[in-house]
Formats: sequence, C-alpha cells, structure tokens
Amino acid sequence: MNLEIETKVKVESLEEIAVRLTDMGGQMDCELLQVDTYFDNAEQTLFASDCGLRLRKQIAGEGQKLFLTYKGPKQKSPFKSRPEMEIEVSDFAPAVELLAALGYEKTLVFEKRRQLWQLSDSAVCLDELPLLGNFIEIEATSEQAVADTLRKLQLADLPHINESYARLMRSRLNKLGTGRMEAFFH
Repeated sequence: MNLEIETKVKVESLEEIAVRLTDMGGQMDCELLQVDTYFDNAEQTLFASDCGLRLRKQIAGEGQKLFLTYKGPKQKSPFKSRPEMEIEVSDFAPAVELLAALGYEKTLVFEKRRQLWQLSDSAVCLDELPLLGNFIEIEATSEQAVADTLRKLQLADLPHINESYARLMRSRLNKLGTGRMEAFFH
C-alpha cells in the first residue's frame, strides 16, 4: 500500500499558478476531466472512519481510464498523509455491480477539471470543482518535498486544507440542502 502525502490550498487564479510553474521549468503533463463516484455502505462506515472508496472516470482528449481507489484514514502529519491503493479497471458498470454486491452504494458524484503538472519531484494539480472553486494540490514522496514546492510556488502562507474534495463537496451540498449528492459543470 502506498502512502499519499499531499496538501491542498484554495486559490483565486489557476492561470497565475500555471505561469509560475512554467517560469520555474514545470511541465504540464495533461488536462483531464475527472468524474469521481464515491461509495459507502448503508452505515456510512467508510465516511465515519475518514476512509474513501472511489471509482474515477478520467477523460483526457479522446481517451478514458477508470481507477478504483481506496484511501485509508489520515495519519498525523502537517500535510494530508494517508494509505492509498489504486487499481485500473476496464469497465465502469461491472465495477459498480461488484461494489454493490459487496454492500457499497453510490453516495457522492462530482466532476473536477484538472491540469496535471510535474515540478521537480512533485506532482502539482491545478483543480477546478463546481460549487467549490479553484485549488492547487501538491503530492510528493516526502513532507519536505511538499513544503519545498509550496514555498517555490509562493503558496506556503495560504491555509492548508486537509479535508478531501469528497468531504468538502459533501459539506457544500449539505449546506445547499438540495438533497442531491451530485455536482457537475454545466
């Protein structure tokens, strides 16, 4: 099981960060649309234990990939650090059927536009989410690498958001009171 080490900060402008990344020699790998579908059992055991089970449809150009991901509970860290397991799956519907057979049902679905950049040994994601806005997510193999990238991008003084996008989205949708657990770009 891999250990995910990342941080997230909210920003006004993704374009400004893209310029900084370019000026620093960062390379944009791709632009994606991700559709994240989260699952839990009827008792919401995963959510209550700060874990996540996600089926992600990732669309880049004409291509599409599907990933099934389990995220374990957060560990004590200045950044968000948690165990993560991910596998690629070939077909969405059978994956949903398998999860249903195991007692999991859809609890949340939302889209995210993502630009994936590489800067030194860090992955830098420029993310736009409906209802939530713009975020920068930095993932690396060490806390020091995450901190260094934050500093280089002049983002170290912004508040770190340790909640997952799923928690942020669920909270926002609950506040809206629509009863729907879905958020899409129009």
